[in-house]
Amino acid sequence: MKVIYLSLVILMAIGTLNATEYQLPQGKSRLIGHEQYHTVIKGDYFQQIAEQYNVGFLALMAANPNVDPFLPPVNSQVTIPKAMLIPPIRRVGIVINLPELRLYYFSPDNKTVRVFPVGIGREGLETPVATSYISEKREDPVWRPTKEMHERYFAEHGKKLADVVPAGPDNPFGKYALRLGTSEYLIHGSNKRFGIGMRASSGCIRMYDDDIKWLYDNIPLKTKVRIIDQPVKVSYENGHKKLIEIHQPLTEEDGSKSTVKISDVVQRFVGTERAHWHQLLPFIEQPKGLVVELEPIASEVKLKDHSK
Repeated sequence: MKVIYLSLVILMAIGTLNATEYQLPQGKSRLIGHEQYHTVIKGDYFQQIAEQYNVGFLALMAANPNVDPFLPPVNSQVTIPKAMLIPPIRRVGIVINLPELRLYYFSPDNKTVRVFPVGIGREGLETPVATSYISEKREDPVWRPTKEMHERYFAEHGKKLADVVPAGPDNPFGKYALRLGTSEYLIHGSNKRFGIGMRASSGCIRMYDDDIKWLYDNIPLKTKVRIIDQPVKVSYENGHKKLIEIHQPLTEEDGSKSTVKISDVVQRFVGTERAHWHQLLPFIEQPKGLVVELEPIASEVKLKDHSK
C-alpha cells in the first residue's frame, strides 16, 4: 500500500507553507492537499513542528509512530499529514470530525475549504456528536466555570476555582469564542499552545489563536456546524483509484482504547480481494491518519493500461 503524494500542479494549497485553504475537488472526488516532509534540525520537537505546519500534535504522532516526539533525530524526515479526504457529508459551513481532530470550513461559494487542527473533549468529558449553528461571537470572552468544573477542579487541586475569569492570559478561552446554538459548548482559542490536536478540553473545541481569529473574522452568525464521528473515510478517485484514510477511533466509555470498526460500506469499498485486506491490516491495527491507495489488482492494472 502506498501513501498518496499529490502534486501541487494537480491540487495545491493556497498561500504559504502553513496554508489551510484548498481548492475543492470537482464531482465526487474527496482528495485535497498533499503530504509534506520536514527535515529535523537540532532543537525541533513535535509541538513546534505541529504549529509550524498547522497540524495537530496527535496527528503528527500517528503519522510518525516510530519517532520520539520530544527528541526526533536530527536530519530525519518527519511526515506532515496534509493530504486528506473530505468527510462524506454535505459541504456546507463547519464540519468537525472528532477522530481526526480537524475542523473543515467550506466557503459559501463552494469553491474552497479551510482545514484546521482542533482540540476536543478528553475522556469522560467528550465533545458530543451534534448538528448546531454559530449563535454568538465573543471577543475577549469571560470564563464562568460551571458547577461541575468547580467540583472537578477542587477534587483535582484541593482549592477553589474562581467564579469568574476575565479576559487575559489566565482565561482558557483565549481571545475569541464562537457559541454553538443554545448550548454551553464553544469553539474557542486557548491560553495554552499545547492541547491543540489533542483530547484535552472539557468538551469545547480548541483552536490556535490565529485560526480562531480567522473564523471569528470571516464566518457569519448562523453558520451551520456539524460534529461527526467518522474514523474511516474512503473515496474513488478518477473513477477507479481506491483511497482510504483511517484514524484512531475515540476511546470507549470505560476508558479502554477503541479498535477500528469496519462498516458494511467500507467492506464493500475494499472488496473481496485478500490482497487488499492484507495491505490494509497494518493501518487498521495502527491507524496513521494518512491517505493511502489500495494497490490495483492484476485485472485493474490491465484495465488501467488499456485505457492509456
